[in-house]
Amino acid sequence: MNKDCPQECIALAHRMADAAGEIIRKYFRQKIDIIGKDDNSPVTIADRDAESAMRTLIEATFPNHGIIGEEHGSVRTDAEYVWVLDPIDGTLSFISGSPTFGSLIALTRNGVPIMGILDQPVSGERWLGANGRTTLNGTTISTRDCSSLANATLFAYGAELMEGDHGPGFRKLYGAVKRKRFGYDCYAYGLLALGFVDVVADCDMKPFDYCALVPIVENAGGKMTDWTGNPLSLANPGFVLAVGDPAIYHQALEKLR
Repeated sequence: MNKDCPQECIALAHRMADAAGEIIRKYFRQKIDIIGKDDNSPVTIADRDAESAMRTLIEATFPNHGIIGEEHGSVRTDAEYVWVLDPIDGTLSFISGSPTFGSLIALTRNGVPIMGILDQPVSGERWLGANGRTTLNGTTISTRDCSSLANATLFAYGAELMEGDHGPGFRKLYGAVKRKRFGYDCYAYGLLALGFVDVVADCDMKPFDYCALVPIVENAGGKMTDWTGNPLSLANPGFVLAVGDPAIYHQALEKLR
């Protein structure tokens, strides 16, 4: 499959990130209402307005493209090109005043992620993965070498990964690495692509949580799949494993199984 991303789509993604960031910065560390969704996760006016701004740009530029958004639903999901949007990945971090959230913008072609942006609008950091390279603010970056899990740094969403049916596998991975941290949302994957983290494992993720991260990680030299080793697409379940050095991929995967 051709995974090349058209330059006009990359240009639009940058405009979308700019528009979302302008809205999000207005609300960061402000006293705003927090709305509980059906799954008890929080959402704010910043999430909803930022996604609306991005969707407006897509509709005006590529009206035949599909859209899947966390806050405002899906349209034309059977299109060849489908945008996948998470205006604020890490809303709990956002409402807590922590700048480890990010805006995620993905473009998929026939269900496969071909371009991803992770934008941190407070710090001014923007990762872009597409067409064979990953950049941070325009500079090409890459993952780091790590030959063994025993030397690895692991980041994950939270300690709840140790619970439930997937808990035993995650605990084995947790026990096999040298360093570990919780709670960095999408920012952890940006740090992995930048060469400061070696493994990220998460569960209960939706397409808008991971589609943008796949091109960022893989174009930087890493590998990203579900917990059974399948490539990530719009149809995957929510278990995600990312490694910076593919040499430790099977070591990590065996722990999770």
